[in-house]
Amino acid sequence: MATTHVYDLAVKTGEYESNGQTKGRYENIGKVLRNDNGQFMLLKKTFNPAGVDSNGNMIAVSMFEPKANDRQQHSSQQGSGYGAGGQPSRELDDDLPF
Repeated sequence: MATTHVYDLAVKTGEYESNGQTKGRYENIGKVLRNDNGQFMLLKKTFNPAGVDSNGNMIAVSMFEPKANDRQQHSSQQGSGYGAGGQPSRELDDDLPF
């Protein structure tokens, strides 16, 4: 069952100025994947929505299409480093210091 990377998820964390234009600063907080069972999201455990500015009880999460080479890489890796149930595979745990 191949998994395809459909979208990157990001929140706006601030703004900066470049060449006289104000641009948004975004933080990647996860991704949307698709497999034979449908679409699902994987969110970074370290993402804290309380730290994102908002005008109420909700925050805006933007969905960006991944770059073409990212999409091909993730679909060919069958799960993008994630095993059954969206759990990280053992190979991702290899560089953890604890």
